[in-house]
Amino acid sequence: MPDADIMRSVEQFLYREARLLDERRFHDWLQLFTEDIHYWMAARTNRYPRSSKAIAILDPSRYTEEDVTKADELGLFDEDIKTLTARVARLDTGMAWAEDPPSRTRHMITNIEVVPDGAGPEVTAHCNFIVYRSRGETEQDFYVGAREDRLRLVDGAWKIARRRMVLDQNVLSAKNLSIFF
Repeated sequence: MPDADIMRSVEQFLYREARLLDERRFHDWLQLFTEDIHYWMAARTNRYPRSSKAIAILDPSRYTEEDVTKADELGLFDEDIKTLTARVARLDTGMAWAEDPPSRTRHMITNIEVVPDGAGPEVTAHCNFIVYRSRGETEQDFYVGAREDRLRLVDGAWKIARRRMVLDQNVLSAKNLSIFF
């Protein structure tokens, strides 16, 4: 179990990150990552064990939890520091059509659980999130899911070394997925 100071510092770090995203301070947000970041969002699938979809719906106990893609399979995001930096740089050009007009977001982070790593200055932070996105006059989207972050202390400050995200939705109604989580 992490001590209260570590828990509080991780919580504050995650809340600050959410604020940076909501304020569109993407260059500052990039500074929160290590150089070896792996930023990955699994895709959801519906896999039913040896039965039809109708049977699985009638008997939920037959539904399998193996419904997210693995790290070596297709993900919605599979990025490193170079691709994240390129995405942020593209937003600066005015040529990121998926963000014209820009999205307005609100990131809500909850149920934070910190698991220390006994071997060094790293912790794993689990949390749930809701991201509300509004764009233009009528577009509104909600993204609900969970994150697992591997945080590393670098020069006394937390940095994100790995982020694994899973959305609860398996079909996205949004026109694009151009925001950051």
